[in-house]
Amino acid sequence: MPADPMRYDVIVAGGGPVGLACAISLGRDGRRVCVVERSPVDVLADPPFDGREIALTHHASEWLKAIGAWEEIPSGSICPMYTARIETGKTGSPPLLFDAPSDGPDALGHMVANHLIRRALYRVAARTPGVDIRAGESIASSWHDARSAGVVLANGERIEADLLVAADGRFSRLRAEAGIGAIVHDFQRNIMVCRMRHPESHANTALQWFDEGQTIALLPVAPDERPGSCSSLVLTLEPDEIARLKALDGKAFSEDITARTQGRMGQMTLESARCVYPLKAVYAHRFHAPRLALIGDAAVGMHPITAHGFNLGLKGQETLARAIADGPGDAGDPSVLARFERTHRLATAPLFAATNAIATVYTRDEPPFLMARRAGLAVANRLLPFKAAVTNMLMDRHG
Repeated sequence: MPADPMRYDVIVAGGGPVGLACAISLGRDGRRVCVVERSPVDVLADPPFDGREIALTHHASEWLKAIGAWEEIPSGSICPMYTARIETGKTGSPPLLFDAPSDGPDALGHMVANHLIRRALYRVAARTPGVDIRAGESIASSWHDARSAGVVLANGERIEADLLVAADGRFSRLRAEAGIGAIVHDFQRNIMVCRMRHPESHANTALQWFDEGQTIALLPVAPDERPGSCSSLVLTLEPDEIARLKALDGKAFSEDITARTQGRMGQMTLESARCVYPLKAVYAHRFHAPRLALIGDAAVGMHPITAHGFNLGLKGQETLARAIADGPGDAGDPSVLARFERTHRLATAPLFAATNAIATVYTRDEPPFLMARRAGLAVANRLLPFKAAVTNMLMDRHG
């Protein structure tokens, strides 16, 4: 006879940052949670550099501090961002600037490497009572219906719960198997991310530059050894051009990036591995099914232009945990999932639509779009209420 299945309140499929954050939130609320993650435990405990730098809002930073994750991140690797600078076309055009408010706090947000956030969240999750992390395990099959939810692992083990949470990325297998479709906006571009060293200080400024034929972001990072002289490059180009750049040796690549950035920060030198990702935004048609909830990129996979992907993912798991805590006691109760869906959709749908619209307009190089971009930045720079509203959105001090 097969052994009785393990029983939990919630199973989280995916041990990325949002999946781990969800497990921590639910564990702190007294729930029994099982996280199933394909990566082995040594990768979860010390994730490799993946090129991605996260612009944490104040709300996200405060949440990380509240659970004890902030102190697990080396302080020298946390870079405050004082200014966001947006440019379009060739250098010399007036930029649109967003500065931290004079009445405080002194930063718009903080830049932290994604792999350091993952490591910090794993350390907290691993010591949170009620949270079991099944690393190095894959899900062979899953089910969720009106009565129960669960998974069967590749080794044949069966795990049951009141709720199954899909935190398995923007190309979520669990979402597809549940028959939940998604809006997929394929921008027909790839993104390359890496760190570049340069002699000029980044002055804690995040640059988003919509140049003709390419989009470049230079995000301030603060390595321990030489703060102020290293930035994260986020380069958006057609896939063939990204592949060509990745194949260059370090010296040739550095020369190319120096030319692309028009030497604005001096001679660029490659400092890290070059990581490439397809540029696709995803928005699920529904965020839940019977005893199934979608969080993170499985629900909303944002274009990185607004740097809000992780922040929205963090809010999504908070929303789910709050709906469960306020519910009748059953984590998979239909009323709980309906409340989660309603709240998270209101928080994400407008930003998703606006982000995609901006990304489309600001990456088209036909003359009318170039003129509209320049005029738009010039007008926006004079609209102080608009700038204040965007600044508040970037900072998200009140969640």
